[in-house]
Parts: sequence; C-alpha cells; structure tokens
Amino acid sequence: MKDRIEIVASGFGGQGVVRLGQVIGEAAVKAGLRVSMLKSHGTEMRGGYVRSQIVLSNKNIDSPVCENVDIFIALSSAAYTRFKDTVPAEGLIIYDPAFVETIDETLKCRQQPLPAKQLALDNFNKALFSNTIALGAMAKLLKDHLKKETILESILEIIPKFQDQNRQAFQIGYEQL
Repeated sequence: MKDRIEIVASGFGGQGVVRLGQVIGEAAVKAGLRVSMLKSHGTEMRGGYVRSQIVLSNKNIDSPVCENVDIFIALSSAAYTRFKDTVPAEGLIIYDPAFVETIDETLKCRQQPLPAKQLALDNFNKALFSNTIALGAMAKLLKDHLKKETILESILEIIPKFQDQNRQAFQIGYEQL
C-alpha cells in the first residue's frame, strides 16, 4: 500500500455521500488501517452541496485533507467541476452520467462512468440504492487494500434497512468496474 490513499466523494444532499465515506472508513478501521474523514456540506437541509474526504493509511495521517486524490466519485456536475482538477494523472474519476453530462477531455487522469442511478432504477425502481452501487464499485477499486466482504459488512451495519437489496446493489456495483 502506498503511504496514503485519498478518496473524495461529492454530490448533493440526500445522495448518501457522507454515508459512503462512513462505510469506507469503517471498513478500513476493521482492516487495521488508519483513517481520517472530513465532511462538508452547504446549509440546505437537502439538495445542497456535500463532500466526504477519506484518507486511508498504514501510517499516522498527518493531514486529513485530500490534495492528490486517488479516487474521486462525482455525483453531480457541480461536484465534478469543483474537484476534477484535484485528481492527478495517475488518479481516477468515477462519475454518474445521470448527473455529470459533460466531462473534461483535457484531464490526464482516467475517467470512468458508473451509471449508479440508472442501475438502481433498473434493478430496484429506486434511486435510493445508487450509493450502495457506488460502494460496490469502490470495493472493486480498493480490493488490494480492503476486502470486499469487509466493505459489505460495514454497509449492512451502517445501513440496517433493505439488507437484501443492499447486498444486490453492492454486487451490481462491484461488477461494473
């Protein structure tokens, strides 16, 4: 593992952005890693800007701020525009095309669509499961650092409702990448 893995997830309120960060952080703690998480959001109750920054490391974390983002999950166009430039050439942007319609082709990093909202609607008739689909994709990306089963266990502990659907959504996301 490199010294630190930086993950940023951003979108708008109600999408489960903070919950996504909590799940990844919980799974990392269970795996014996050191974790920091910062969250920020607008003043709106729902629908405003939300961001989670998660840092994972085997060593002490000197700063919780993500400056060289390894994985950026963009769940809105505003989030994509605001944070795309924080991802270096070796980083990855995962974006949901339901919310991010235009991507910046001049970026040197890899960019990959993850149609989480559409997959949730197609499989469950609810967009509610799109964040669990995103977590499944994250599990695939982090497989060298966190066990798939540990992330799923953390989801089921943190999100006690809809366990069968969350298991299915997680697997759908895992298979997308």
